Amino acid sequence: MPRQILLLNGPNLNLLGTREPDVYGATTLDDIVAQLRTIAIERGAELSDQQSNHEGGLVDMLHDARNWADGVLFNPGAYTHTSIALRDAIAATGLAVVEVHLSNVAARESFRQHSMISPVCVGVVSGFGAISYVAALDGLLRHLDEVAA
Repeated sequence: MPRQILLLNGPNLNLLGTREPDVYGATTLDDIVAQLRTIAIERGAELSDQQSNHEGGLVDMLHDARNWADGVLFNPGAYTHTSIALRDAIAATGLAVVEVHLSNVAARESFRQHSMISPVCVGVVSGFGAISYVAALDGLLRHLDEVAA
């Protein structure tokens, strides 16, 4: 049975490609999803994607993923820096979660330099634009393989 991966994106990521392209690039979320879906298939995995601008919706999606996903790629957007609810939801699921960001959040404004999410994730990839998602998927699949071995 192929590994089941949830790609979860938080607030404003539906605007990728037009939102602050100097920071986030010109690649759209649909472009990222299509690329990751192709890579997942090549790696023997299946990718499901969801996006929400609402914290509670993201919490619900994480809770639901407990029932079917092997792991999660998660770009929580601005909730990275503020959401104890998302941190707790990740911890509660027991799933392997990789935090992913397009920009290098550590090199940005001081309020973006602390993640509430990172301590409950198996890894973090940031700063490589859309390639961050590719690296995060690779890391997650390798992690799941190691845990299963």
